Amino acid sequence: MSRLLVTGGAGFIGSNFVHHVLEHTDHEVTVLDKLTYAGNRDSLAGLEDSRFTFVQGDIADATLVDSLFAEADAVVHYAAESHNDNSLNDPRPFLDTNIIGTYTLLEAARRHGTRFHHISTDEVYGDLELDDPERFTESTPYNPSSPYSSTKAGSDLLVRAWVRSFGVGATISNCSNNYGPYQHVEKFIPRQITNVIRGIRPKLYGAGQNVRDWIHADDHSSAVLTILDKGELGETYLIGADGERNNKDVVELILEQMGQPRDAYDHVTDRAGHDLRYAIDSAKLRTELGWAPQFGDFEAGLAATIQWYRDNEAWWAPSKDATEAFYAKQGQ
Repeated sequence: MSRLLVTGGAGFIGSNFVHHVLEHTDHEVTVLDKLTYAGNRDSLAGLEDSRFTFVQGDIADATLVDSLFAEADAVVHYAAESHNDNSLNDPRPFLDTNIIGTYTLLEAARRHGTRFHHISTDEVYGDLELDDPERFTESTPYNPSSPYSSTKAGSDLLVRAWVRSFGVGATISNCSNNYGPYQHVEKFIPRQITNVIRGIRPKLYGAGQNVRDWIHADDHSSAVLTILDKGELGETYLIGADGERNNKDVVELILEQMGQPRDAYDHVTDRAGHDLRYAIDSAKLRTELGWAPQFGDFEAGLAATIQWYRDNEAWWAPSKDATEAFYAKQGQ
């Protein structure tokens, strides 16, 4: 039995990973989460048993981090400031968490010889042209376009440096856009779903031609477990499920699945530096480690996600009004 420390385990992707691990393995899990606005203790409700422990704290707190690493066999590092719009309004928290926080964890991993897996994003690669036949691979040069993606790129480089300079046993994964349960209502898919539930017209940036490569959070979780189990130390693996869709198509599909006219949405001003297209080539993960996604059908995964938000309004309602008030001030 392994003892896993999961940073950011009360956030969207982290909490899905915690649920997945406890359901599909015998691992013990300790979650370290600061519980900022993006972390929700309710996302871990019902997990209080002998295999699960929750610790509220900051990944930049070296003393706390050291004590937790001393008890862990492996660490999965999800904790991050991760919202592009927020990074444009105030970049500093992204430096504090994504750079200093990751440095603090890496130093603890070095002291304790702890297996370390770093969760990153495809946004470190910048974007692709809409008609570009290529997709991101592990060898694509970094070209981040926002304070968020640049600090994630910086954290990736720190991991690689600690592997090479200090022999830290680490792997990295860069994943495409996640969707599924427990995602904050500020994010694109849950915002549109909860708007429809509330009787509010969805909002679409610009013409909605920007393309994202969608993957269900459960598939991300299974990929991370595969890398922990089979991944080669020092290597990077891209995680994707061949789910490219432009934002306009996603909004219209949400409306259709929720029984609304496909054109019942409003266009709002596009955000600054909005990347055009992300696309992941996950061939290395699939061929070398034998991983495959379970939610290959985006429509089915989206329908399950819509149903989750219908069934769990008590989870997302407390943050909905504040989120929409913020976007209203931005004209979005």
